[in-house]
Amino acid sequence: MAFNTWILGLFPFNLHVFLVFCVAFLLAHLLMNRLRDFPPSPAGGLPLIGHLLCLGTSPHLKLTEWRGKYGDVYSIRMGMDRAVVLNGYRVIKEALVDCRDVFSSRPDLYLPNAISGCGKDVVFAKWGQAYKERRRFASSVLKTLGMKEGTGSAEDIIRQEASKLCRKISAKDSQPFNVLNDLNNAVSNVVCALVFGQQFGYDDETFRALREGVTQGSTRVSTAQAFNVFPVLRFVPGLNKACKEVLADIKKVEDFIWEQIEEHRQRLDPDNPQDFLDMCLLEVKGHGRVEGLTEENVMYIVLNLFLAGTETTTTTLRWAMLYMIVNPHIQQRVQEELDGVVGKSGHPPTLAQRSRLPYTEAVLMETQRLRNITPLSLPHAAPVDTAFRGYHIPAGTQVIPNLWSAHMDPEFWPDPERFDPGRHLDPEGKLIKNPESFLPFSAGRRMCLGERLAKMELFLFFTAIMQQFSLVLPEGASTPSTDGVFGITLSPQPYTLCAVPR
Repeated sequence: MAFNTWILGLFPFNLHVFLVFCVAFLLAHLLMNRLRDFPPSPAGGLPLIGHLLCLGTSPHLKLTEWRGKYGDVYSIRMGMDRAVVLNGYRVIKEALVDCRDVFSSRPDLYLPNAISGCGKDVVFAKWGQAYKERRRFASSVLKTLGMKEGTGSAEDIIRQEASKLCRKISAKDSQPFNVLNDLNNAVSNVVCALVFGQQFGYDDETFRALREGVTQGSTRVSTAQAFNVFPVLRFVPGLNKACKEVLADIKKVEDFIWEQIEEHRQRLDPDNPQDFLDMCLLEVKGHGRVEGLTEENVMYIVLNLFLAGTETTTTTLRWAMLYMIVNPHIQQRVQEELDGVVGKSGHPPTLAQRSRLPYTEAVLMETQRLRNITPLSLPHAAPVDTAFRGYHIPAGTQVIPNLWSAHMDPEFWPDPERFDPGRHLDPEGKLIKNPESFLPFSAGRRMCLGERLAKMELFLFFTAIMQQFSLVLPEGASTPSTDGVFGITLSPQPYTLCAVPR
């Protein structure tokens, strides 16, 4: 009997099946070797979907709970892919700051790629020289706009919008209302002024369409995350409706930005740039040092500023106002500090007075700690095979920094669920700057591009409101919940308030 005939006689299937079996076995063997030193994974994952059902509607809480059982570094399965979860301040800092060269890229995910031109922006771009130059340039322009003094400066624009916002609130005549829409208008107009050099009336149809595109796009992105795990769903009729809606909303914003780029191109004065777009277009025309920057890059960077810069600041302010309602004694102390430094009437607070308002600053910091609006940050990735804390992390693996675990760690924050601004002050009542385990804007090379602007907005909007109004619950209303709703951001559940003039 020939040798090959004898071998085939041992198997009830033909040679093709046998070869397929061998290839499958070899691939499985290679995969297991590749994951041999991979971080441990919780039990309970299901075929195809992994741990998605286990995470529930509050994944930041479940991931923090698993930290107690599986340690500061473990993995989960997101569909067929594996992701590494980083927990606690020390591990997150070690990865994003100390090992920043190997944890500063982004994973391949369908929706981020779709709304960034496959990384032509800043937020979702892969790590590399092109990203670094774009990031450095955008950061420099925002800093220039932020440091500009007088009329047209970032501070001047924010204070104008804060005054408009307070007039809108005053018109409510102490009646119950939801502050979301008014806050969103004000914050969006700040971005418009800095980027386009134009502020809109809140009832302007163009501005309303832009704001709705940003708001709806952000909301729908949070409900369409399944397309990141199962991108093939975008080809399935019926099931791909959410994906189409997201991309349609984003397309409206992109069209608006392209119109602004065209207008700015026509009236661009190289000797007198007025706003973010002007400075970017001068760079595109070769007046700067960012090699290869195109108008398409500019469009996607501006899109970043709208999608990231409006939702985040608006949501943080909503949380701050909610905590003032449920902690009236803290609200009173903020107002007493403001009265002593700024006064009850007249001009609203300025950035120059910020250092003299430590308790007010501590309230904003405690809001960001207790209800960090991006509790799982944006996903990172290692561009090359990486060894970290004794584990092997293959190139391209999604890495999730669980910022919630750092902000709710009893080691750094005793009784972490309690809203206590005093924990951000030293015994002399001075603000503790850069405290450990405080990462509201993440850390490392991917920390929030608009951090400086966001801090300015939070301070100037919040203090203007606190100076002029006392925030209270509507008569007979129950105390609103402080449990967050997990989506594109961690936002408060809808609530109404009354703003009583002081």
